[in-house]
Amino acid sequence: MANSILVVDDESSIAELIEFNLQKEGYHVEKTDNGHGVLDLVRTNKPDLIILDLMIPGIDGIEVCRRLKGQRHTAGIPIIMLTAKNEEVDKIVGLELGADDYMTKPFSPRELMARVKAVLRRSHKESIHDSELVVGKLRLNFSSYTAYLDSEKLELTPKEYELLKLFITNVGKAYTREQLLEKVWGYEYFGDTRTVDVHVRHLRAKMAAEPKVAEAIETVRGVGYRFSEI
Repeated sequence: MANSILVVDDESSIAELIEFNLQKEGYHVEKTDNGHGVLDLVRTNKPDLIILDLMIPGIDGIEVCRRLKGQRHTAGIPIIMLTAKNEEVDKIVGLELGADDYMTKPFSPRELMARVKAVLRRSHKESIHDSELVVGKLRLNFSSYTAYLDSEKLELTPKEYELLKLFITNVGKAYTREQLLEKVWGYEYFGDTRTVDVHVRHLRAKMAAEPKVAEAIETVRGVGYRFSEI
């Protein structure tokens, strides 16, 4: 069965170009030109991926991403953000909210298709993992995108969750900040590596009720971070 992709762009020429190239690759495509349309469509027929323009009428792309990634049943839908803006702050905001990739207009249809395939491939790999993993008093449920610490639900942002998931599925492995950015954000990231430090600090704070778990995220001097055995 073909993957379904929702294209969200109020420029009809751009939306049609994307639709044409996706259909040529065998994908099933739905389109909408506004934020309300995204939320309505996702409610009735959850797509495998969303290509989301930031500058759309009604509810803008940033807010759409925030809402989708903030709800359990839609948090796992991969999102490629698309915009004419080329400002670093927009890219960072989108990625912090949980977007899986980011492209600026004008773009190469060939590059967009390559990124679509890469994001779907990565999403599929995540979906075939066992649905739950328990490490000490920490439990992650991959199907519901939730984390618990000693039966208490952790209120994590999408990137905090993904970072924690990477750590506990690779116990003992040290990662540089650049590697963590690439793996959690999904591709080479040219922003400030301090965003990793911020996420790690927030994770430790949210798990502070169990110091042994919080301290398991170790700083590896001169390298980055690792999750140690609990």
